[in-house]
Amino acid sequence: MAAIRVLIVDDHALFVDALRPTLVRLGFDEIDHATRGDAVLEAVTAASPTLALVDLGLPDRSGLSVGHDILEACPETKVVVLTALNDQRTVLRAIQAGFHGYLTKDTPVSSFTSAIRSVLDGQPVFPNGSRNGRSRDGAEREARMLAEQLTAREREVLSLLVQGLGGDRLSRRLGVSPNTVRTHVQSILTKLQVHSRLEAATFAVRHGVTDVTERRAAG
Repeated sequence: MAAIRVLIVDDHALFVDALRPTLVRLGFDEIDHATRGDAVLEAVTAASPTLALVDLGLPDRSGLSVGHDILEACPETKVVVLTALNDQRTVLRAIQAGFHGYLTKDTPVSSFTSAIRSVLDGQPVFPNGSRNGRSRDGAEREARMLAEQLTAREREVLSLLVQGLGGDRLSRRLGVSPNTVRTHVQSILTKLQVHSRLEAATFAVRHGVTDVTERRAAG
């Protein structure tokens, strides 16, 4: 049986050492470690990891850029951001880049374990701050109920928001006026109970309202 490998891309040795026992309990046979982005491609090519955990604050390169390179070199690898930065715009950039998850370093071990298992099972995991304090099942049920309110046109607009299109590009892509776009976007925000386009896009990927991979390919 092939070894189940994880690659940690992080320059904080103490954090990596603390993370290792959790990864062993998750069933990873081999744990590789890179401290710089310029060492990652060699490690990925040599080992073809099942999972890559990538910090954003690397000393030589952006973690988002490194994660993109991993996906290009080894598309079957699940790439998850693991960072101290909790920023909605960066989350969306990770979604648009095709990452499989975004976790912060203050995530409890039990939640981290659950999230990694979900990613390995093919379920993307991204922050969803508006549902803190609720059970996962309850939050998912509520999310489905909210998403069911969207019309087919609003789902189309939402899929374009996930791709990062702004107002003018949305208007041209849909063949409607900017005012009509604003009306659709405001309706989406109201129905999903979020406050910005970024939150709506994150909600869409987190709850499977739109298939980001399919939409990115189509766009």
